[in-house]
Amino acid sequence: MSKHKEQLDVDVRFLLANERTLLAWIRTGLAVQAGGIALAQLAKDHRSLGIIILLLGCAPAIIGYHRYLVANRSIRNHHLPPTGSGPAIQVVGIVAIAVFLAIAELTILR
Repeated sequence: MSKHKEQLDVDVRFLLANERTLLAWIRTGLAVQAGGIALAQLAKDHRSLGIIILLLGCAPAIIGYHRYLVANRSIRNHHLPPTGSGPAIQVVGIVAIAVFLAIAELTILR
């Protein structure tokens, strides 16, 4: 077997795990978007808050797709992918949304 052929052999389990991870990022984004839609429908006077959260739900999907591409490239090159800042950005975003919603609940929505 040639050396080039050996470099192309990749354990399919890693590729499938990478795809499942992408799907988890997409599910997270959809959950945030569903929350934004629910808020926009329930708080008719403050629909803009729900729409902002709906749009922020796109971020996890974008982050997840970027991480998917980086991990896929790393898997095919037989090395570990860089950790990146995507998860930290998502955690900060979710905490910010929670704080913003708590403040809105205590002040605006009452």
